[in-house]
Amino acid sequence: MIGWWRRLSDNQRTAAQAVGVVVFMAGMGWAAVPLYDLFCRVTGYGGTTQLGAGSERVLDQTVRIRFDASTVRDFPWEFRPVERTMDLRLGETGMAFYEAYNPTDEPVAGTASYNVTPYAAGLYFIKIDCFCFEYQVLQPGERVQMPVTFYVDPEMLDDMDARDTHTITLSYTFHPTEIPQDDLAALARPQPDGETN
Repeated sequence: MIGWWRRLSDNQRTAAQAVGVVVFMAGMGWAAVPLYDLFCRVTGYGGTTQLGAGSERVLDQTVRIRFDASTVRDFPWEFRPVERTMDLRLGETGMAFYEAYNPTDEPVAGTASYNVTPYAAGLYFIKIDCFCFEYQVLQPGERVQMPVTFYVDPEMLDDMDARDTHTITLSYTFHPTEIPQDDLAALARPQPDGETN
């Protein structure tokens, strides 16, 4: 195998090495996003929340949850939390609502990105269900309330970096999303009386 490498001229070896570096970097670029996402979900890095089904243990100690909402520039929705704060016992399941309104005269789709601060608390902020798990479509003039169900894992008390956390902020930012053609066709079809999409 080494014999063919020795038969190459210096220019050919340099070109082969350059192509190898480009292929390697392209592969790393392609894999970086899913690997970084996996890293954040496993470690809670950057305030990434976890997914779960509910806590089996509820403590008397409480934590205050703050709710924050924003949209990217030029995204037409109005978006806000219904409640600004909630006090919750560690391990207790909570439900909060965010309200979105589409003031335009056409359907608009959006996807919510989210994070938790302080970042150390992200590993212990467990979402059970959330509107952010899939894109949302609002019809012209439509106003909706979207729920998020969550709890704060009592194991946070065992983490030196997170145990002194008394307030956690859950932030969402809505971004525009293309509506898939199948969904556009369904939105355009007239519905029988009493039915909506």
